[in-house]
Amino acid sequence: MFLNQTTYATGTSPRSVAIVDVNSDNKPDIIVSNWNSKTVGVLLNNGNGTFLTQTTYTTGTNPGSVAVVDVNSENRTDIIDSNTYSNTVGVLLNTGSGTFLTQITYTTGSYPYSVAAVDVNSDNKPDVIVANAGSNTINVLLNTGSGTFLTKTTYATATYPESVAVVDVNDDNKPDIIVANLGSSTVSVLLHC
Repeated sequence: MFLNQTTYATGTSPRSVAIVDVNSDNKPDIIVSNWNSKTVGVLLNNGNGTFLTQTTYTTGTNPGSVAVVDVNSENRTDIIDSNTYSNTVGVLLNTGSGTFLTQITYTTGSYPYSVAAVDVNSDNKPDVIVANAGSNTINVLLNTGSGTFLTKTTYATATYPESVAVVDVNDDNKPDIIVANLGSSTVSVLLHC
């Protein structure tokens, strides 16, 4: 059903991957967080099932998770990453040619492990939701629309939240937050009010 694998070099200890067109050529590119290299890598698609060597961008310490979304309404896909041991999330804005500006960071709780980007306040701007494994919390950072985010709002979770997802679970047309809590063997559901 599938051909044998083709591998592409990344940084040390790749942790998370996202697929999206970053250079507007209608070909899906690969974005990977390189945990021990403290970078995210972008592998551009050649269009024939192969990818160019990664271009790396410096992040905070130990990027654990990546999300891809247009954060500043320029019709370019930007990168958001969780910098686990820096206690920050980083935003790398797309220049339009498939390259990215230096990361802008925002303070989170302790050990941000997973990040999602979804509009949570119905202003048509994707906001950042991050699970903080070390502080048993999630943070919501609201998007200003200019590629920047407001200071975090914090919500409690169970022990060691390691993954976060956002979806409307109760059919009220509002996004709810679901968190996997590694330390307590539970999931938390935070309903939007």
